Amino acid sequence: MTALRLKPRRVEKVWGRRDLGEPFRDVAADAEPVGEIWFEAPPGREAPLLVKYLFTSERLSIQVHPDEAMAKADGAACGKDEAWLVLSAEPGATIGLGLTRKVGRDALREAALDGSIETLVDWRPVRAGDVFYSPAGTVHSIGAGLRLIEVQQNVDFTYRLYDYGRPRQLHLEKAVAAARPEPFRAEQASRRLAEGRTQLCAGDRLRLERCAGPGRFELEGAAWIVPLRGGASLDGSAIDPGSVWMTDAAAILDLGAEADALVAFACDPD
Repeated sequence: MTALRLKPRRVEKVWGRRDLGEPFRDVAADAEPVGEIWFEAPPGREAPLLVKYLFTSERLSIQVHPDEAMAKADGAACGKDEAWLVLSAEPGATIGLGLTRKVGRDALREAALDGSIETLVDWRPVRAGDVFYSPAGTVHSIGAGLRLIEVQQNVDFTYRLYDYGRPRQLHLEKAVAAARPEPFRAEQASRRLAEGRTQLCAGDRLRLERCAGPGRFELEGAAWIVPLRGGASLDGSAIDPGSVWMTDAAAILDLGAEADALVAFACDPD
């Protein structure tokens, strides 16, 4: 198939921002802040992954995503692994990943109820270029002052443990049941694949690569391509930062001297 440009959809969030930064248009001062831009396939097109840009002015809820079995038992199509590439980070910005120590589920529930979960979460300082893979079951939260790209299994399914007193629904019992209440362990470190091509992270459900120009890169099979900067083309068609593209077959990504792109692939655990 010819490369397909995915349609963007802005999603307002209480923790979002109005200063989205290039290449996006900022939000008007009298409009609700935007927290996410989703890039969606047309109706009827199967897309196992979803790519988003996230913009944060406050911490997101402390949350957890269910694995395949629990998600399907709760009516979802699949569980939710996700990965993040940090694009920019204000001084002191953090991402919460896992807990500072292992606790029992009863202790996790009590920490969510009394608010001490804020100090139980392992808040890690982050900077531009950092990459994290967060498998289903990881207790996590994205902090304030960040712009990042999130690649996730294509399901809108989250259990909130704690939301700093905001008037939004929590899913305490389901979140406690889905969580691995322990410190986070990275799935895999980045590794060089070839000249200009690096695998950033990989897990059971998806993997991320980064391609840096100048170069011509063969993409094997279905892929999601996110041009980050500079001049680029996909199967001969120009692609620009701020867009996301999907292919369901092998494709050629050409990058100019100052260009680079994020490429995501869905994984079949079987």
